[in-house]
This record gives sequence, C-alpha cells and structure tokens, in this order.
Amino acid sequence: MSSIRQYNFPTRIRVGLDARKEVISTLKDQGLSTPLIVTDRGLAKLPVLQDYVTVLQEAGLQPAVFSEIWGNPVTSQVTAGVEAFRAANADAVIAFGGGAAMDVAKVIALMIHHPGDIFDYEDGIPNGRPVDQAIPLIIAIPTTAGTGSEVGRSSVISDEETHRKRIIFDPRLLPSLTLLDPQVTLGLPASITASTGVDALTHLVEAFLAKGHHPLCDGIALEGIHLVARYLAPCVHFAQRISQGETLSQAEHARHIEARERMLEAAMMGAVAFQKGLGLTHSCAHALSTVCDMHHGLANALMIVPCMEFNAPAVPERFARMAQAAGLEQHNSQAFIQWLRDLNQDLAIPATLADAGVKEEHVHDLVKWSMVDVCHPSGPRDVTEEDFQQIFHAALQGKSLVA
Repeated sequence: MSSIRQYNFPTRIRVGLDARKEVISTLKDQGLSTPLIVTDRGLAKLPVLQDYVTVLQEAGLQPAVFSEIWGNPVTSQVTAGVEAFRAANADAVIAFGGGAAMDVAKVIALMIHHPGDIFDYEDGIPNGRPVDQAIPLIIAIPTTAGTGSEVGRSSVISDEETHRKRIIFDPRLLPSLTLLDPQVTLGLPASITASTGVDALTHLVEAFLAKGHHPLCDGIALEGIHLVARYLAPCVHFAQRISQGETLSQAEHARHIEARERMLEAAMMGAVAFQKGLGLTHSCAHALSTVCDMHHGLANALMIVPCMEFNAPAVPERFARMAQAAGLEQHNSQAFIQWLRDLNQDLAIPATLADAGVKEEHVHDLVKWSMVDVCHPSGPRDVTEEDFQQIFHAALQGKSLVA
C-alpha cells in the first residue's frame, strides 16, 4: 500500500491509494457540499463511480452526476453539463474520468458564470471574451493515465458544425487540486490502458522533440519516457491477466498498484512538458479523430512510428537521448523507433491504420485536416502535403518510411 504524498507542480497534487477521498475534506473546508461529478457514459455504469458517489454521500455531501459524455468532447456536452450543474444547484466540479471528461468539466465550470458562446473564449481569437467572472472549484481525479488534462489549463472541444477541434484556454481552468489515485485505474481494460499509455508517451516524445529552448520541459519529458518504458507494459499485462480471470498474488497486486501510480505521474508529466509544444503525430491523430472518430490515444499509437521515422533525420541527437531515457542498449534513432514498434506490438495495438478500420478513401481528408492542425509546426521538421500523404499511406499499409 502506498502512502499519500503531495507536491505542488503546477497545481496541488496528492498521489496514493485512496487519494480520491480527500475531496471530502477539501469541499467541507471551503463550505461546499454539492459537487457535480463530470464523467463519461462508460464510467457511470461501473462500480468505481457508483462506489465513489456512495463514499461522498456517506460523508454528508450531496453529489450529482453528469455522465452524458462519449467519444470526443463536443459543444452540446458542455451545454448539457452546465444545465445539469444549475439543476443540481451545484457548487463545485469534480472531473472524474479520462481526457474527455476532464476537458468537458473544465469548460462547464467556465460557462457557469460567463456569458455568450463557448467559442467566444477560444484561445487566440481576435476580440475574444475575457475570463473575468467566478469559476467554481475544479477538482480532477483521472481514471486513465493518458492526456494529463488534470494538470492542464486548456480544453479541446470540437465544433459540431465544422468538426474542427478548438482550444479553450485560461490559467484559471487549471484544477485547484489533482488527486492521483491508482485504485480508480486498477480495473481499466488492457486495450484502454495501452492506448492511453501510448498517448502519454506521445506527449512526452513530441514535447522533447518540439522546437525551442525549454530545459524544464525537456527534463520532465525524459523522466516521463523513463517511467513509461518501465511501467506501461506491466500495467497492460496485469490488466490482461485479470481479464482472463487470474487472481494476482499479494506481491503482484502491489506491483500493479505501483505501476498504475507511476503511469498516472508519467501522464501528468506529459501534459506539463507539452506546454513546450507537440508535433506531427498529434496533427495526424487529431485528423483521425475528426475524420474517423478514432480514440485519440489509439490514433497517436498508430501514427507515432511513421511520424518518428519522418522526424528522426532532423534531430538524431534528441532520439539518442530518448533511447537512453527508455533504457535501451543502443542510443540512436533506429533503436528508439524499433522500441516504439515493439512496444505497440507488446501492447496489442493494431499494426496498421487499415487494421483499425481506416480506408484509402479517408487519406485525402486526413491530409487536409492534418495540414491545418496547429501542432505540426512545433515539430523539428517542416511537413508538406506530400509528406502527410506518404506518412498516412505508410501507416495504412504498415510500411516503413525508411528506404
């Protein structure tokens, strides 16, 4: 059993078994009693959410649950969540779930007291509305080790009319308290553990490769890569065994908890590091989510190998440092990319885009959306339309970009 530990970066973080229960004292200390738990449809049906609601109720709180979130976050989910907050006379927001729940929860909190349309607060638009009204307390409890949105100051919400992903950003959207509790991730299926874990890895890798000078983010990214290399595969393997009906020994259960806890930290580190920037893989993944409604983590997992093959000639020294952080014997681009390929196979990630249901006729739109995405200009190598076509075809067919 791990004890609960605290550190403050970039917000107050409590990590350890049963950390989720610290919501109770936090709310009561601030005179709050009616949190809106924002989660997704899948989690709402599981004992982990139902048991948590019971814990809060037994402590004298009156939690309400909003669970109408599925797929990639869209504007209507935020609007419905705001209505649920007001109907419950809620006074705080608990984001309980993966990246989608986190993103929607933060924008719900924003829109409780701010007028106008959600996209009036889009990052970087001319004449955008100011975030100058009260925002309810936001507490984040991630149930996946993936996006790291629990320590982010932004949310990605899709416009339902254009399907374009738009960023809502303000420092006040950073949750006031993040609770990393491995208990809520122990029952996560192997496939979701894998795809969200590679999502975290992609954040770390692309942050380290991003242009610009940011030694703090670089250091965090390298340590995060080290954690993923050590703990992601064990998390997936334990989940596979549990799904097959095996009972873990006491020692194995303790190792499972440790691995889940370290992956929660690695995911959080990825979100901190990518304030430096992201890159090509994320532009491709965003296009796959838009065109094929693909889970973001799976999209990153499917695209990271060809995208890293494209990037490697530009910054071979960076790949050498990532290979070292991952604990590989050879410190070079080829070794690191082969490790990514082997890791995907070990985690049972589909081998190609075609295996995940993407078709040749999707490529035109995938290239179109990738070109206009904001992430790839931060990467170490400029990308043309022809480059994107080659990258998607390589991923579709499972072929290497390297001759």
